[in-house]
Amino acid sequence: MKRVFLTVLDAVGCGELPDAALYGDVGANTWGHVVDAVHPQLPNLAALGLGHIPSTHYEKDENARGCYGRCREVSAGKDTTTGHWEMAGVRLPQAFPTFPDGFPEEFIHAFEARIGHRVIGNKPASGTAILEELGERSRRDATPIVYTSADSVFQIACHEAVFPREELYRFCEIAREMLQGPLGVGRVIARPYIGEEGSFVRTSGRRDFSLPPCGRTILDAVKEAGMQSLGVGKIEDIFAHTGLTGSNHAAGNTACLKAWMDYMKTDFDGLCFTNLVDTDMLWGHRRDPKGFGMALEEIDRAIPDILSLMHTGDLLILTADHGCDPTFHGTDHTREYIPLLVYTPGMRRAVDLGERKTYADIAATIAAWLGLSPRFDAESFMAQIECACQA
Repeated sequence: MKRVFLTVLDAVGCGELPDAALYGDVGANTWGHVVDAVHPQLPNLAALGLGHIPSTHYEKDENARGCYGRCREVSAGKDTTTGHWEMAGVRLPQAFPTFPDGFPEEFIHAFEARIGHRVIGNKPASGTAILEELGERSRRDATPIVYTSADSVFQIACHEAVFPREELYRFCEIAREMLQGPLGVGRVIARPYIGEEGSFVRTSGRRDFSLPPCGRTILDAVKEAGMQSLGVGKIEDIFAHTGLTGSNHAAGNTACLKAWMDYMKTDFDGLCFTNLVDTDMLWGHRRDPKGFGMALEEIDRAIPDILSLMHTGDLLILTADHGCDPTFHGTDHTREYIPLLVYTPGMRRAVDLGERKTYADIAATIAAWLGLSPRFDAESFMAQIECACQA
């Protein structure tokens, strides 16, 4: 039995990329700055090599066992879809479009005609700020809120008492159908909320409606080989439900950790791909380093249970998709390296994976581990894994 557990700690980057200036992100370092600010206790991640990764600022565990390193992003952008697609083997030839001044008025009018409602907003904003500004008006007048960010997203927020989730999802499906070509944003995102004025909160009913990947991914390769290709959390949304044989759309880290470990308790050959979103959605965008550190500690506490469920032939890859430095300016993602922590039972020492030239090295390694032929024009780190298992 050969299994790979690829898990994304959403937005937990580890230091600015060389081209960070193009994105206004010089000085960003999500993991390092969270460590500096709140000193989270992460002994189990340290035992896998966390402190050996450049820019994490975490104390080195000299007895660590595992492979460690970090990856550069080749694709333009710093969003969820771009990062996940690249680690799955697909590099974007050009960045998804963004709309810093809002979406064209002609598109908004056409969208309103299709859904049968006027919309308000149509500007970049953080999810919490837009509810403070427009949440009550949206609820009172039955007008969905449309907003975007520095990422390539078209977000729709509706109060669940006015527009039930299924109606909001219908609006998103219409937007996804319309947003193609030059308007082809990476994701349309449903943002349902509840509560009263002054205390609106977003619910677990978020759903992402992505463009399908523009190339063959490691998920496709695993599925086509007759193996299981499983998603946990928003993976199914990020890949537009392609390349998967099963999925658990759990919401929040606690539920996603449980869903991931439930899959670990089953016998299968193939890939389980998990996204742990809280570091991004709850704490990174809200610029809350304390909450960010607490989310990392929750993940760290789960590591012993995760390792206890691993068998010979299993491979664990912990990584990220971009940064979202909670000590940085603004509320957007940050253009950073992503960390790599890799473990398989039987590892005897720590081995440096170095600086990988592309996130796609992850896809190449998964394919090599599972005995599949694609390498996605990337280089696997199988040799280093084998080295870490030697005395």
